[in-house]
Formats: sequence, C-alpha cells, structure tokens
Amino acid sequence: MEKILDIITAKMQQAFVDAGYEASFGRVTASNRPDLCEYQCNGALSAAKQYKCAPIQIANAVVEKLNVADYDMVEAVMPGFINLKLSGAFLQSYLEQMRTAEDFGVSKPGAGKTIVVDYGGANVAKPLHIGHLRPAIIGEALKRLHAFMGYHAIGDIHLGDWGLQMGLIIAELQERQPELPYFDPDFTGEYPTEPPFTLSDLEEIYPTASAKKKDPEFAEKAHVATYELQQGRRGYRAIWNHIMGISLPDLKRIYDHLDVHYEKWLGESDADPYIPAMVEDLKNRGLAVLSEGAWVVPVAEDGDKKEVPPMILVKSDGSAIYATTDLATILQRMQDWKPEKMLYVTDKRQNLHFEQVFRAAKKCGIAAADTELEHVGHGTMNGADGKPFKTRDGGVLRLEQLIADMTDFVRGKVVENKIVDESEVEATTAKIALAALKYGDLSNQPTKDYNFDLERFAAFEGNTGPYILYTIVRIKSILSRYGAWESLPIQLPLSQEAKDLMLAITKFGPTMEAALANSAPNQICAYIYELAGCVNKFYHETPILKEEDESRKAGHIALIALAKNILEKCIEILGFSAPEKM
Repeated sequence: MEKILDIITAKMQQAFVDAGYEASFGRVTASNRPDLCEYQCNGALSAAKQYKCAPIQIANAVVEKLNVADYDMVEAVMPGFINLKLSGAFLQSYLEQMRTAEDFGVSKPGAGKTIVVDYGGANVAKPLHIGHLRPAIIGEALKRLHAFMGYHAIGDIHLGDWGLQMGLIIAELQERQPELPYFDPDFTGEYPTEPPFTLSDLEEIYPTASAKKKDPEFAEKAHVATYELQQGRRGYRAIWNHIMGISLPDLKRIYDHLDVHYEKWLGESDADPYIPAMVEDLKNRGLAVLSEGAWVVPVAEDGDKKEVPPMILVKSDGSAIYATTDLATILQRMQDWKPEKMLYVTDKRQNLHFEQVFRAAKKCGIAAADTELEHVGHGTMNGADGKPFKTRDGGVLRLEQLIADMTDFVRGKVVENKIVDESEVEATTAKIALAALKYGDLSNQPTKDYNFDLERFAAFEGNTGPYILYTIVRIKSILSRYGAWESLPIQLPLSQEAKDLMLAITKFGPTMEAALANSAPNQICAYIYELAGCVNKFYHETPILKEEDESRKAGHIALIALAKNILEKCIEILGFSAPEKM
C-alpha cells in the first residue's frame, strides 16, 4: 500500500507536468507549520529559477491543476508555497484501505530475505546484570521489527561460553576439590551426571577466581585450563557441560521475564570449530600477514579519516581472540543461513571492534559483498542522578533485581489504586512493569546514555509505557461496551480531533520504514506517544458512546478501533502487551 505522502506527491508532480513544469519540482512534505496546513510543496520556489518567472505564478498554475476533491484546502501563498489540507473523503478512503489490508498495508522490504540479529551477549556462569538490559530489549525490538517488515528474522544470543572465564572456574574448582575425577588425566570411566556445584556455587566461584587473576601462578593455571578445554580435554569438557546445563536454564528464565526470546542459543564454542580452517585459509591466500609475531588482517581503506588498526586474527602466543571468534561466527552464519543482513546490538564502545571485523569479513570474502553488516552501538543506563548505576554497596545491580524492583513498585501502585481485583493483581502488574521498563529504555535513541528513573518510567501519565497501556485499555473498555466492532468501516471525520487522529494513523507505515532504516525503536515510541495523545484528545472531545446517532457512533468506534489495533501492533514489536484493565 502506498504511503499517503507518496500518493499526494504523485498528484502534485502530475499537476506540475500539466501546468507545463518538470515533475521533479512537485515533492510534497509534511508541513513545518501545522497551524497553517498539513502538507506543503515548495517546488515553485526552485522552479522559478529555471523557468525565469515569479514563484507565485507557478504555484497558482499548479494549484489550478489539482483535484480540489482531494483537499479541504489547497492554496498558493506568497512567495510561492503550495499549502494543502487533505479532505475528509480522501482520509476516509485511505484509512479504510489500511483497516482492511494485511498489516495495515505496510510494505514488506524484507520479503524473501533473512536477517540474523546478534544481541544479548550473556556470559554463562555469570549472573545477568543491568548492562545486559539494553542489548536484550533493543535487540528483541529490532528483531521483531524486521520480522514485521517481512524478514525471516533469527535472533542469536551469541553466548560467551568459551573464553577465559571457563578456565578460571576450572582452576578454582580444582583448587577446592582436586579429588574430583575431572582433574585426573588417567580417568577413563563415566563422569558423574550430577554437577559438583550449584548455580549459587557458580555465582560465587567465578568472582572469586576472577579476583585471583593477578596471581601469576593461578592465572597460568586458568590459561592452561582454557587452552586444554578448547583442545578437547575430556574432563574439562565434562565440567563445561555441567556449567552449561546449570547456566542456560537460569538465563532463559530471566529472559522469559523480559519477554525476550532467541531462536538460536549458539555461542563462541559453536564458532570454535570453524577457526582452524579459516585461519589457515586466510594465511594461504595472503590475507593474513605476520606483524610482531601475530597474524593480522589489514583492514585500513583509502579515505579513512581516522586510523583503523589491523584486525588481530591470532595472537603471538597462538591463541585466538574475540575478533577471531566473531569472524568465524560470520562464516558459520553465512554457511548455515545465508542472511542478507546481520545486525549486532552491543555497547557502542565496541564500534571499532566491529568495524574491523566487518571489513575483514568483506575483504576475505567470508561475507558476500552485498551482505549488510551493521553494528547498533547502544549507550549506557545510569542511575536517576546521572551517575553509573550501582547497588548500595557499590556493586553492579543484577538484572533480576532491577526487574523485581520495578515490579514491586508497580504492584504497590496497582494495589493502592485498586486498579484490578486481587486475583488479577500479579498478571496486571507484570504487564505494566514490563511496559515501564522497556518503554523507558526504548524511548531513548539507542546510541544515547539515559538515566533510569523508576518513578518517572512507571507513571501513568506522560511519555511512559503505562500511559500507552492505559490508552489501549481505555479503548478496549469502550469497544467492549459497544459490542461487535470488528467489521465497522471508517467514516468521514466529524471534527478536527477526529481528523487529527486519522492523520496520526496514516503515519504508521512511514514510521515503521524509518525505524527499520535507522535501527531506531525510539521512533516507534515517539509515534505511539503522538497517536495515544490524539486518541485521548478525541476521547475527551467526543461523546463516543453517548452519541445518539448510531451511524456517527459507529464511525467513532471504527476510528478508535483502528487506533487500538495499531497501538497494539506497535507495542508487540517493542516487546510488551496491554492488560485488560488498568
């Protein structure tokens, strides 16, 4: 379905042609003076130079060629602007097409294409902390947005499950329980099915071991254990399997609370088998070169305005690094899924890292030349005071605790205001808390830092998730009292508030396209805040259910029903949903 701006631009361009001027001057834009008009065309000002006549003369000639039935107002004003207000009939026809079309008529640029969204980046054996919030919910929203726009979207968590943290845990466990069979190189029997530690044990073992990295002897043990694990030492692989078996269910439990779901739970360990052959191939083709004992892939390009160092492929001690694994992961994804696009959602401080990896992938032919490789670097979440978010004792707040804090705060408001019956408190609280948490983050531009303010994010008024939910619930209540509404057609707008709401609805498709192009869920948040505002203004100015004329009442209902459906689709993409009551 064509965007409304494209339709009226095409009409304007034809009017320019009919008046004797080039079509290219007929571009229409949304008005920067909504108090004067809804759309405008400034092409007559540019055309005047080419045709050597007054802009207002051109504007008047073009206006005469426009179909006045499409507009409530069409006028040429000095020095040569063409101002437009769409007719109610035009909007009625357009919104009725949106109402009856699949997915409201939004175009599907991703049809037939595959995208891999790499987000989350959790490390096994470590609890999730607040630093994992942004990549999880931004990545989930971008994955859902791409799926809505037609892509076959694959979300991959890309676990940190193969690095030094594993060697640290193995070394610490050996010091504590050296008698375990995993550490006996001559042991040939079956290892125990029950792990020698619990989740709580792991969450204590890792930080203890990490704090001992400064001890050269312990650090050497951890590095040796990491190497032997990666080389396939049987006992260490058994410990690794225990760690994975304990960690993954807990990670999935917390991500489920966030309504974040991955299609693939792959990690660094899955990329590891691809590394030896990949490295050998790059050496043989002369794409990897020796530099101070390390093998590197030069990725600097002509025209670089800043230095882009070579990507280290293999360190001088023979070990691989994150860049090696990330390159091998691209290789694996291209072989398995052949995606047209890969999107990485991580901290923006990794920009250079991904620039190097992406350039190496293209230079080495690991990713096809036309494969899109994009890094969405996000900012950090700080406390309400603007300082790094810390616990009272100065530690990093666990993600599970942050979710619990928001849930407890919202529950207090739900109970205090008696929003729902006691039996519905928990389910309603969970939905509102998730909306507050996700919208509070996603409404910010991904690259920007922001301050986490629990009270502001959970407010039922203002630019917040709960406000959006309240608007949806309000519409649901009206529709429920009205009765069957699903097939009611859109009617002519009967007030300025109705027309404003209709104009806001028409922006849905362009907003989705812009959010996709810019990898910016915040643009969806800005849109639904505007749309919710138009809904509430319409509600306050219009006696919807008290309207005595049944035909007019049906028109009101059809309009708010379409707004509700679009709001619900938007929050579904953002990763939360509305309760039945608030």
